[in-house]
Amino acid sequence: MSDIVELERRLTAALDRIGLGVAQLSSAAAPVDAPDDTGDNAAKIAELEAKLAEERAVNAQLEERVKALKERQDAQVTDVAQAADATKKQLVRFDRELQKLRQVNAELREINDKLRQVAETHVSEPHLINRAMQAELEALRVTRATDAAEIEAIISELRPIVGGAN
Repeated sequence: MSDIVELERRLTAALDRIGLGVAQLSSAAAPVDAPDDTGDNAAKIAELEAKLAEERAVNAQLEERVKALKERQDAQVTDVAQAADATKKQLVRFDRELQKLRQVNAELREINDKLRQVAETHVSEPHLINRAMQAELEALRVTRATDAAEIEAIISELRPIVGGAN
């Protein structure tokens, strides 16, 4: 950003010098009574035209620099936007897995409560035991998927750091 400020300052100074040169050309173009001033005016005009050409060249260089800076900034903005989108997708996946885990754990608690009640009455209910085992297996699967999503998110954050170290 400091480069842009410096370039703007230089452009403004160049435009001021050009304006001054044009003003001097305008005043030099006025009729002159003394014939000796004609040579001086021609020299001044040539000098000012040379300065104008120089300022135009500097101005073109500055415009190219500004254009390059803008392109680089646009590329960085695009990279940041892509990274933000990727992170958002990972967070959505991670949230989905967490919701599934919460649901399965709630179901597991419910089934375990029913099993506890049945065990207190000393009545064996094989289907409740089967459902409890299925719910526990599903909870383990969902926990594993949640862990995998979390690990993937961590790895994706570490890749740029590790890649930059190489």
